[in-house]
Amino acid sequence: MEKPDGDDVEKYSALLKVRKSDIKNGRLYNFLNDWLGTPYRFGGLDKDGVDCSGFVYTLQQQVYDIENMPRSTNLQINFIKRKYEEELKEGDLVFFDFDGRQFSHVGVYLQNGYVVHASTRKGVIIVRLKDPSLYKYFSRGGSVMVEREGDEVR
Repeated sequence: MEKPDGDDVEKYSALLKVRKSDIKNGRLYNFLNDWLGTPYRFGGLDKDGVDCSGFVYTLQQQVYDIENMPRSTNLQINFIKRKYEEELKEGDLVFFDFDGRQFSHVGVYLQNGYVVHASTRKGVIIVRLKDPSLYKYFSRGGSVMVEREGDEVR
């Protein structure tokens, strides 16, 4: 696993309110550095604009080498092993039911109750899962169960 640089350790340990030794996945935190603040754009898949499922799709490819992650939220839900909220770990997916639509939004769990997602208003941001504007729509979370090259299942 690629180690994060010292600045990332400082930044993300403070942001996520965890020990510096808990910031271990350099690929993840380098990816977040590049994508945080990217504006939201429905159907977007690059740094000019990205939607929630496109962000998750790209993160899973670039950080976890998962090439066959579906592009849409309603298909991504089928690729998780469901977990209780308190069992969520870094890299797990979290799903939300916005606008009365089941599994209409997705993000990635980080640590200590924080998630990263592409917000329609603020773009790619890190927030607490229990943030009132988000948590009331929380539906489920779980580990990605997509085969990776040379791997069985994660």
